[in-house]
Amino acid sequence: MKFCFPLLFALVALPLFAADAPFDWQKAREIFQRAQNGAQLTPDDQKILDEAKRRHAAGENPNGQPQNPQNPQKNQQPLPPPPTNLVPLTELTGKYQDQDGGLYGGGKNDPPAALAAHAKQALVQIRPLNAEGKPAADGKIVMVSLGMSNTTMEFSAFKRIADTDPRKAPNLVIVDCAQGGKTAAAWATNDQPWDTAIDRIKQAGVSPAQVEVMWLKEANANPSGGYPAATDQLRDDVRTDIKRAREKYPNLRMIFLASRIYAGYARTRLNPEPYAYESAFAMRAVIKDQPADGPVILWGPYLWTNGEKGRTIDDLKWLPTDCGQDGTHPSASGQQKIAQLLLDFFTKNPYAKPWFVKGS
Repeated sequence: MKFCFPLLFALVALPLFAADAPFDWQKAREIFQRAQNGAQLTPDDQKILDEAKRRHAAGENPNGQPQNPQNPQKNQQPLPPPPTNLVPLTELTGKYQDQDGGLYGGGKNDPPAALAAHAKQALVQIRPLNAEGKPAADGKIVMVSLGMSNTTMEFSAFKRIADTDPRKAPNLVIVDCAQGGKTAAAWATNDQPWDTAIDRIKQAGVSPAQVEVMWLKEANANPSGGYPAATDQLRDDVRTDIKRAREKYPNLRMIFLASRIYAGYARTRLNPEPYAYESAFAMRAVIKDQPADGPVILWGPYLWTNGEKGRTIDDLKWLPTDCGQDGTHPSASGQQKIAQLLLDFFTKNPYAKPWFVKGS
């Protein structure tokens, strides 16, 4: 099997993860806890943490065994070639299936007037809170993630660069609550991801009552129903995720959504094209039909680009070397690309900059 990791990354990592040596999951856990507590990781520690996330995303449990030993060949069936006619939603001028272009529909990549007004109202409510969720001059604004393996890989890379960026507001605390294997359906139906998320928030020295902003990027594993069935299921699961988030985080004011990265290099059926592309339509439906009384739901940065062809909005290209070996998860370079997109968005977007950038 051809590997998508950059050659240099693979050569550097080789001594740490020799094929004949078991992976040290206990050490990975210790490194993860230090990272959640704000410790600066060494390059070798970061490689171990990234490798743990990659192994978990590939189906390995901390005991070193496959997560589904009864069906070890799951996701390994050959895939058809990816579609070649996909156009980034930000640039789509015609129609895909029954959907028009623009993040918000109608060819528009900015929120419609009513949603923009709602977002401005929510924006003024984002303020430093104490542990009980009350406004406090010395309080914190907490931003969390919700999602799966790709989400935690990308958001943890974003957290690393954001926490050292001099523009970041000192009262902003970023906590990666996304977890490997926790799909939209898992968050919708299980308590365990939420318990883990709250543990991470507490380990960061803040409380669920201080969570005011969320980045949500989700998908479901092994979609097979085609369009629109799989898209509708993802839409419904994300709606449930958001409903549960409102219960867990009572002061949640804004949720920024993301759809999947390009999956044209996928080697498994975990979430190939066109499902990755079509996940954007699920997110758009969630935004369009959002409750009037909850947190405002907006698009975050749009991550999909047509592989090496790229897109015109910012010339983003997704290369084979931006993938892990399954073609679905991001490699170190892919994580860095998404992290930079996130940082650019939250430092410049009018609904994010006021609470993300100090002095705004």
